[in-house]
Amino acid sequence: MECDILAAEVDASFAPYFYKTTQMIVPDIASNESEIVFIVRSLLSLPKSVPVTFQLTPGATISPENGSAQDFTAGPVTYTVTSEDGAWQRQYAVSFREATLPVSKLSFEHFEAVASQYDASTRYHEFYEEGTGGERRNIWANGNPGVAIVNSGWAPEQFPTYATPDGYSGYGVCLNTQYAGALGALFGKPIAAGNLFLGRFIIENVLLDALKATDFGIPTDRVPLRVKGWYKYTPGPEFKDKEQHIVEGRIDEAHIYGVFYRNTDEEGNPVKLDGTSVLTSPYIVRRAQVASLPATDSWTQFEMFFEGEKADAEILEALGYSFTIVFSSSKDGDRFEGAIGSTLFVDEVEVIYEED
Repeated sequence: MECDILAAEVDASFAPYFYKTTQMIVPDIASNESEIVFIVRSLLSLPKSVPVTFQLTPGATISPENGSAQDFTAGPVTYTVTSEDGAWQRQYAVSFREATLPVSKLSFEHFEAVASQYDASTRYHEFYEEGTGGERRNIWANGNPGVAIVNSGWAPEQFPTYATPDGYSGYGVCLNTQYAGALGALFGKPIAAGNLFLGRFIIENVLLDALKATDFGIPTDRVPLRVKGWYKYTPGPEFKDKEQHIVEGRIDEAHIYGVFYRNTDEEGNPVKLDGTSVLTSPYIVRRAQVASLPATDSWTQFEMFFEGEKADAEILEALGYSFTIVFSSSKDGDRFEGAIGSTLFVDEVEVIYEED
């Protein structure tokens, strides 16, 4: 019954069109993803005939034919994967893009209500950005797909992360901490904090190791200097630990931070940051964090500065760095501690880079 693409790879002979060979492989494609993106040096120089080979779930077939050459210079190519029994299909958009990413001004005006892969009646919001040509860039991720596993029939506004029309200007994003239900409590994950970050969400890891469901960061050829934006925050009434015991006197806190890091190690292997390493990895070059986010029911400006080492110009030019911005309604939500009802609104975020 399975009809998933597990990994995708470009033929090695096309290496000159990429910054580095690790970008020729897209591994660990999650079952909640329907877009596969390869980052190339230039679309203008990319040949009009490029073969891509896919690793599929056992017995599945793909059309166009696996490994066949396709023209990706005019936009994404749609592949259809059919299960071994012929009863199920999934479509994937495969595209080749240049490195420039639209992450200077983030206004959260672009979002879509998507159906859960487990229940078509359950819909949650996914945020995205638009490139200079109006193309969609899926660079944002959040934990909504994991919450959808244990909740059916929910509307987007019932999830921990959703778009709100009451932003600082137009739409904004609302993050709220919720009780994760009996199943979440059974697995020692009693709360679900609202979160939004630059990166990917790997749904297969949610119940096994939730901290590894977050894949933080997107490649960049620019060095972030500071981030500013607007927020509102209301902490929930009772802070609880992982065992759901009330912690007297403790008040929940929101969390906004950023990380700029090396995305390959000394041997050229990919470096990935997840919930276990996003603040501790030895490959982190610069960090930023909003020191304090006091409770406020009116829009208030925040700002954070990246501090750390100087970026290597050669590594930067080769897209050897990635960075992420993370928003959470509960600072210790990754430990499954916080106050149910804590609500963080964020809007009109701007990233200022060194050359700016």
